[in-house]
Amino acid sequence: MLSFFKSLYLHQRFFVVIFSLATGFLFSYWLEWLYPVLWILTIIFFLIVLADIVVLFKSKGVSAERILPDKFSNSDENEVQVSLHNNYGFSATFEVIDEIPVQFQKRDFSKLLKIPGRSSSTFSYNLRPVERGEYYFGNLNVFASTPLRLARRRKKFGKEQMVKVYPSFIQMKQQDFLAIDRKIPQPGLKKIRKIGHTMEFEQIKDYVLGDDIRSINWKATAKQGDLMVNQYQDERSQPVYSVIDSGRTMKMPFKQLKLLDYAINSALAFSNIALKKKDKAGLISFSNKLEHMVPASSKKAHLNLLLDKLYNIDTQFKDSDFGLLFTHVNRRLAQRSLLLLYTNFEHLSALHRQLPYLLALARKHLLVVIFFENTELETFIHSDARKVGEIFDQAIAEQFSYDKRLMVRELQKHGIQTILTKPEDLTVNTINKYLEIKKRGIL
Repeated sequence: MLSFFKSLYLHQRFFVVIFSLATGFLFSYWLEWLYPVLWILTIIFFLIVLADIVVLFKSKGVSAERILPDKFSNSDENEVQVSLHNNYGFSATFEVIDEIPVQFQKRDFSKLLKIPGRSSSTFSYNLRPVERGEYYFGNLNVFASTPLRLARRRKKFGKEQMVKVYPSFIQMKQQDFLAIDRKIPQPGLKKIRKIGHTMEFEQIKDYVLGDDIRSINWKATAKQGDLMVNQYQDERSQPVYSVIDSGRTMKMPFKQLKLLDYAINSALAFSNIALKKKDKAGLISFSNKLEHMVPASSKKAHLNLLLDKLYNIDTQFKDSDFGLLFTHVNRRLAQRSLLLLYTNFEHLSALHRQLPYLLALARKHLLVVIFFENTELETFIHSDARKVGEIFDQAIAEQFSYDKRLMVRELQKHGIQTILTKPEDLTVNTINKYLEIKKRGIL
């Protein structure tokens, strides 16, 4: 009996009718003939409400299911499906209220559907998480009502479902085509001219018209009596590492997403491209200590290992120790590798403090330092200043922006590859730089 009352709700239309009857009883004070008529209408109304409740509760009513993907992709739109089946023999109205994870701070989700008798219906909605971790869905509440819509019956489904939010694997899949040699230009992607050829020998073959005459193998030509050329292929199985600074400077948010998450999403997409290019992909994350170090590998299952490690990276608001990073890299990476260092410098002094360690890394490895433009500052700089204080603030903002460009020049002056990028362009710019390095054969 208790569960019956807990699942019974009165519809708004019920209270509208009750208000109308109460108003009628008020006017019956002056119109005496109205009083007995209203009592008859009241009795009829409550009999109809009772019949409506009986119809709602005499059968199973409705069955519903929330269908979640295995995992959510961070910073992307993820689809959640809800399937309902009307077990009544008549067309019924259903209001679906889903208890969405607390991280979304969305408490007004509601969906109204009208489903014919003995029929099913499915709808979907999208959620965009901006933090990695475990997200818990609560109950899926379904309120059923007959065409009279006087009473409602609530049923609960899908008690506490959990889904993990991983780095953006949707973005990774979108960048898959970059692993293929591009013949058609794509928006945002650079066309890179290949300089010379790499030095990884593949085979000696017969010369055909169009082969590079500089590749003629004169010794093989003398033996065979015909022109023979050396055939080369792009160098493969080169170790490439995503080095992620998880210090406090990477906590800065842009468009609800932390710089650290932009770096993690980019590292996943880049690692996928590197593996498809037959290179070895690895991962290093650090702050005041070395947090993760995954040796570079070209195995197919290696991407899943990288995904699991990237899922657990978080910042502890500590100052990053670049000296510690150099020590571990120098000790554990014997082979020359490509290091893509995701970090952020807001001041020239911050760069100068870490520059000796960056130079030490660049002496043995090919180092690419990736840091971020402050897009909010750029927006503020180009806004209209109407007061003296705003002009002063814009001058300071321009100095910060100019410092970023000075950092690029300072690093390039010492022969260190650099990417200064907007957070939203990070993935494309990083992969472009990797492909440029591959084409130029400078690793």
